[in-house]
Amino acid sequence: MTRYRLILGSAIGAALCANPILAQDNAPEDLLPPEPARVTEPLPDYTRNAPRPAPQPSVEDSFDDIRMSSGEVVQQLPVLVREWNVAQAKQLLAFIPTVAAEGLVPSDYRAEALSAAIAQGPGTTLNETASEIFVWLVEDLRDGRTPMDARRQWFVVDPDPDVLPSHVLLETAVASGDIAGTLAGLNPVSPDYARLKEELARTTDPAKRKLIRANMDRWRWLARDLGKQYLLTNVPEYQLRLTVNDRIIKNYRVVVGKPGRTATPQLAEMVEAVIFNPTWTVPQSIVKGEGLGAKVLNNPGWARANGYKATKGANGWVTVVQQPGPGNSLGLMKLDMPNPHAIFFHDTPAKALFARDSRALSHGCIRVQGARELAMTMAMLGNADSREELPAIQQEVSEITASGKYTRYPMEKQWPAYITYFTYGLDVNGELRQFDDIYGRDAPVLAALDAPRQRDRARETSEEAVEIVDDLQTT
Repeated sequence: MTRYRLILGSAIGAALCANPILAQDNAPEDLLPPEPARVTEPLPDYTRNAPRPAPQPSVEDSFDDIRMSSGEVVQQLPVLVREWNVAQAKQLLAFIPTVAAEGLVPSDYRAEALSAAIAQGPGTTLNETASEIFVWLVEDLRDGRTPMDARRQWFVVDPDPDVLPSHVLLETAVASGDIAGTLAGLNPVSPDYARLKEELARTTDPAKRKLIRANMDRWRWLARDLGKQYLLTNVPEYQLRLTVNDRIIKNYRVVVGKPGRTATPQLAEMVEAVIFNPTWTVPQSIVKGEGLGAKVLNNPGWARANGYKATKGANGWVTVVQQPGPGNSLGLMKLDMPNPHAIFFHDTPAKALFARDSRALSHGCIRVQGARELAMTMAMLGNADSREELPAIQQEVSEITASGKYTRYPMEKQWPAYITYFTYGLDVNGELRQFDDIYGRDAPVLAALDAPRQRDRARETSEEAVEIVDDLQTT
């Protein structure tokens, strides 16, 4: 028990030492997630820095009713054409070249057509042209330019179109006259994105510029603001970051999925609980395909020694569950983050794998070095409202861990977890570097940058979720 207290103390101590703000005695809430106690939305408060040009329009004013001959309203569609004056349109025209600094392509946005419409003066042509170009800029700055079919295994659904709808942004920009400010406010707020933008400005090598642009676009595929605290794994870096107030408080080496069918998909989920001393239900590919079921049934002594229990149904179906223990394939903990892929962060008995430089070795789930420290830290940060409550939670969690019994420890304050894929960006030491494209996912993104801009892009991938279950294979 003392050992686990020391582990947890080192995690919290590292957090405090790494961030002077967190070390202040009068600021315990900086270390703990904010209220409300239980987050039910898929992502945290990513609107805290959202653009707020005045005056704020009524959403109802931005819709047109579609009526049947009977007069019945059957649906509402957003109005994507607004009345523009020449000064506003000139501001939009001046903004178009600036998107090159964001890694976008100015020629996508019909500057010549807008110039011609401005020359004609106010009227239908100017209204339609300027409104369309504005909405295209909103879509690319807010959501990314890359179409969904080029985002391989990207299962994150960007919430920004719901938080910052195009028709509302159009209305606010025209009403306030702050065209450039509304559009500039759509950029990701992450310091990582800002560093990529700085690097793009100073880089002349065409191949490097294109790679930077691709990874800037990947930031736009996520929520504009990831929140005050979250877990983030960049799969090609083989690292997990515990981030608070845009600072990495702690990072952990990880093992990720092998290339191919068991490659780790990209997700944005909520960690709902910590599971201590987990069980592992062995997949049928091993129970039946590799003969483990028959081995467990026919060799009870071996099964007990390795923690396996098997049950055989009337139809002959064999289920094998590995019981909690140090030899369990999931180790001594996992973070419970329900998703269709059955992906989660967990411990592992195969500690030697963390010493390798290339760690794409699992069947999709993410194995974490120092997982027990992470589990206890998350249990505390997910349930304490003040520093005074930390010792009691620490004691409880230490006893649960030492008991060896399966225990699901809910987190009242759930944490978002992002599983991302960046091949160029900041590493855990704050240095810009290129990461190996271990799954070959750069090529379609780079090709999309050269292709004409796609209209009416899908928000969600059409790829099917493949349920991935980690197994005992360690190489």
